[in-house]
Amino acid sequence: MQNKVIEKVLQEVSEGALDVAQALQRLKHLPFEDLGCATVDHHRTLRQGFPEVIFGQGKSISQMRAIITALVEKGGNVLATRVNGAKGAKLKEFFPQAVYHPDARALTIEQHPVELRGRGKVLVVCAGTSDIPVAAEAVLTAQLMGNEVEKVYDVGVAGLHRLLARRGALAEAAVIIVVAGMEGALPSVVGGLVDKPVIAVPTSVGYGASFGGVAALLGMLNSCAAGVTVVNIDNGFGAAYAASLMNRIHG
Repeated sequence: MQNKVIEKVLQEVSEGALDVAQALQRLKHLPFEDLGCATVDHHRTLRQGFPEVIFGQGKSISQMRAIITALVEKGGNVLATRVNGAKGAKLKEFFPQAVYHPDARALTIEQHPVELRGRGKVLVVCAGTSDIPVAAEAVLTAQLMGNEVEKVYDVGVAGLHRLLARRGALAEAAVIIVVAGMEGALPSVVGGLVDKPVIAVPTSVGYGASFGGVAALLGMLNSCAAGVTVVNIDNGFGAAYAASLMNRIHG
């Protein structure tokens, strides 16, 4: 539930257009709604400035449908991550206004225009084409949270000249998200070139000894570049959420 929704209810009560019982009915699911399979946190927008996000992996179609319906009824925008193509297609049958984003493996419903809240640009950099699904999740999340977003793909350390050719983009960004698999070296390189926060995202891309992204994770945690922080393996959403909080205009 958004601040403006509550303000509208209170205004209608003060003007006599809405009685207390009617107002209570509208607000009865604040701060949460128990659906049985999930307890939807409608209070999250008031606390954090962005609605609850649905993690789609492991949830059934019926569970997803119930949660999305509850969020849609409150008038906010909806983001569901880790949604495969088959699940996305099925959900679009129930929610024709939904958009499925195959690169990001995510589904969105935009019921109102996204308000630009970022003080600067969020730049999403990824090392290789295989890292794009995680990078795309970060791009989509950051955009939906009200940031201007730019992306630079396939500029890993195996061809460092590709990254150096984009130093202008690095310099213009307020926050940089760096997505990499294999040995996870790219965030250290970026961190050594800039004077702004770098959020490193290890991916599960790599051969056997990468251990599903653990090698990249450990490499990033041991970065010798100052100002590099690290989120969990394949967590483009978490990186974008953190970047949005760093980039947010307050007051």
